[in-house]
This record gives sequence, structure tokens and C-alpha cells, in this order.
Amino acid sequence: QVQLVQSGGGLVQAGGSLTLSCAASGRAFSRFPMSWFRQTPGKEREFVGGISWGGSVYYGESVKGRFTISRDNANNTVTLQMDNLKPEDTAVYYCAADRNNDYVTPSFFEYDYWGRGTQVTVSS
Repeated sequence: QVQLVQSGGGLVQAGGSLTLSCAASGRAFSRFPMSWFRQTPGKEREFVGGISWGGSVYYGESVKGRFTISRDNANNTVTLQMDNLKPEDTAVYYCAADRNNDYVTPSFFEYDYWGRGTQVTVSS
């Protein structure tokens, strides 16, 4: 089985930056598309961005130009760099892996493995 362990997050002032990391176990990790989702109480889980095993990156419209996803397959790690954070970015952030696809999808129900989530809070 694949285990996803998240780190990072916390409190930051608007305009600041945070970095989230997701470390995965398992030999198959290098071929799994990996994505980040976020969820706010009372709202549906939102696609933040994702990266395929080959390095193709996609972002949700609300974070495009501010967030950057990278992947280090040798170390089984995916990183979400968040810059110019806004209060509306406040959410619990989850990393996820898609076992069945070669490409990134924005639909959370496509993903098979999930990290436990980490809180990101952006103050005004």
C-alpha cells in the first residue's frame, strides 16, 4: 500500500509564503499522478494542482500564478510552494495519489491514496 505523509502548513500573514510537502512510500509512486486538494468547512473539496509522473503540471484557476508544484521522483516527494497567500487560501490541504491514471485529473474521487491533511491559515 501507498502511504502519504504530509508536512508543512501553519499560520501565515496575507502575502506570505508556505511550503507543503508530501512524502510517499512504495515503488509505484513514480508513476502515480499526484495532486493537492483543499477543503474548507461547508465547502466541497477543491483541486489545487497536480503533477503527473512525467512532470506535467496543472493548477486550479484560483491558485494559478501563485502556487507551484514540483516532484522529486527519486525521493518520492511532491512539494507545493504557495506564494502570495490570501485569506481565501485558508483550508485543510491534502495530498493525493491516483493509482489508475497516467494524467492529472481535478476530481477528488479519482484519487486512491490520501494524506491526512494539514491546516493552512492565512490572516489578513
